[in-house]
Amino acid sequence: MDYDNTNRGVLFRNDKKQNDKQPDYKGSINVEGEDRWLSAWLKEDKNGQKYLSISSQAKQGEASPSGARPRQAETVSSMEDIPF
Repeated sequence: MDYDNTNRGVLFRNDKKQNDKQPDYKGSINVEGEDRWLSAWLKEDKNGQKYLSISSQAKQGEASPSGARPRQAETVSSMEDIPF
């Protein structure tokens, strides 16, 4: 039986980051059968609370995102489940 990756994704630390506009983490996600690129930036609010700002882009070919900040971003409000 094949593993079903539907509605699952993964992020890896971006070891090739050269400026602040490039994501801290990059990866991919499958949303309802559509494969998408996933990017995340580690941020800190005015109270010192760390969070991830996350965006996704439709995959076009096999190249990864350029590192430029995507147009839409979604904020994660809690870092409790992220191991760092």
